[in-house]
Amino acid sequence: MAVDSLDECGIYFGTSGGQVYASADAGDSWSAIVRDLPGVLSVEVQTLG
Repeated sequence: MAVDSLDECGIYFGTSGGQVYASADAGDSWSAIVRDLPGVLSVEVQTLG
């Protein structure tokens, strides 16, 4: 699980089944943003700028 330091409500969660989910509302709702990956062992947020 990772939290976006630039967006206090941005939370990301990866699963051992290969999915990554994101929440833009502090975890009240979740959306799958990536599927069909190998098992996700770690999630890290990086900003582009």
